[in-house]
Amino acid sequence: MNQLTLPSRAFARLALGGALGLGATMLAAGAASAHVTVTPSTTAAGAYSVLTFSNGHGCEGSPTTRISISIPDGIFAVTPTRHADYTIEKVMEALDEPVDDGHGGQYTERVAEVVYTATTPLPDGYRDAFELQLKLPEGEAGEQLAFPTIQTCETGETAWIDETVEGEPEPDAPAPAFTLTAATDDGHGASAAPEPAAAASDESESGVGVVGWIALALGAGGLLLGGAAFVRSGAKS
Repeated sequence: MNQLTLPSRAFARLALGGALGLGATMLAAGAASAHVTVTPSTTAAGAYSVLTFSNGHGCEGSPTTRISISIPDGIFAVTPTRHADYTIEKVMEALDEPVDDGHGGQYTERVAEVVYTATTPLPDGYRDAFELQLKLPEGEAGEQLAFPTIQTCETGETAWIDETVEGEPEPDAPAPAFTLTAATDDGHGASAAPEPAAAASDESESGVGVVGWIALALGAGGLLLGGAAFVRSGAKS
């Protein structure tokens, strides 16, 4: 009888261990989604792209009142999507020299920052998303494009401005960023697949994310298997 009982108990321990491990994976996925991130519709250099910035929490529990996104050099015009819960301001800066806009005109100034101010503060634990349409710079494939972002809350603020360096640990407050890919023939990035945000790749905008939900489902299955094994082992002993 012991020969039948012990393997069942061992199986139960393995199932429970797997469930705990998968639960830890789910929590890690949820922690990653706490960053302010950016997801581009395309990453092709020189292409027009819609960038979606996602904010999923406040400042240590304090509601968010303002999101300020800095626009990197090489980008001149930015078209924000209207947002019913925020007022939007484009902060301009003069250029030292005019730049050809590609349509027979010139840029004499550029959008240096886009500021979203909440008409009603966003409570901690709720997310929001902000879309910016712009033309990506004519950079080299592999070049990282970062958008330092300041999140202001009713109490305190978080500066998402730290550079993420490949091969080094991720900083506590990484700037939303992604990597440029090679330019496409049509100049609109139609054939380029979107790159995930550098701060947290494959991150869902639903808070926990797809990886977290998969881990939750598998973890629950492990717990059920473990419980069933314990029941069988008790019946046989």
